[in-house]
Amino acid sequence: MSTATHTGICPECETDLTVPPIGRGETLSCPECLLTLRVESIADGQLTLQMIEVQLRDWGQ
Repeated sequence: MSTATHTGICPECETDLTVPPIGRGETLSCPECLLTLRVESIADGQLTLQMIEVQLRDWGQ
């Protein structure tokens, strides 16, 4: 029995990613650079990923 997976490449560090089935708009983390990525599209099991801009809180210090 084979398990369906999706593949993609991190746009920041170019790490090859293999993940369980995931939907458009969902997020995942790159295990190499730890960036949060959003699935922009899926075509034939290939993910197109986009970095999510992370806003750091300004604690006023």
